[in-house]
Amino acid sequence: MERGPGFTVAVMTAGQVTEPLTVGQLAARAAVRTDTIRYYEREGLLPAPRRTDGDHRRYGPADLDRLLFIRGAQRLGLRLAEIRELLAVRDTGTCACEPAETLLRRHVTEIGTEIERLAALRAELLAMLTAMPGPDCPDPLPGTWCPPALSQPGRR
Repeated sequence: MERGPGFTVAVMTAGQVTEPLTVGQLAARAAVRTDTIRYYEREGLLPAPRRTDGDHRRYGPADLDRLLFIRGAQRLGLRLAEIRELLAVRDTGTCACEPAETLLRRHVTEIGTEIERLAALRAELLAMLTAMPGPDCPDPLPGTWCPPALSQPGRR
């Protein structure tokens, strides 16, 4: 299943499910842990499964499809609350493209902000490395890791 350049996930598609699956089988086919499935059920992301007479969970193709959708959205960095919104639209049978576009645009903006924050952090760390005196570094001041010359007010 392709999910963008350089991103391939080898999992079974929902159309390949021909008989009810146990929670372990569903987990294996979606490449998640069984406790993840139970968590998604508690959170309302997955509907309560059918149960056998012995009270064992049984899942079908729609459950695998929904689980793959959730995992794919998580790989894009969407939060569970956002995924829940998309699933609610998807459950109506309406195309989820418009709300997905809004969420993805917001997420791209958040990523841009985080990249800027990380670039500033990188620059600060590189400046600290440049200012380090090297092998002749004096002992740091108590409570700091900087030598006295680097700990003066006005210096970073």
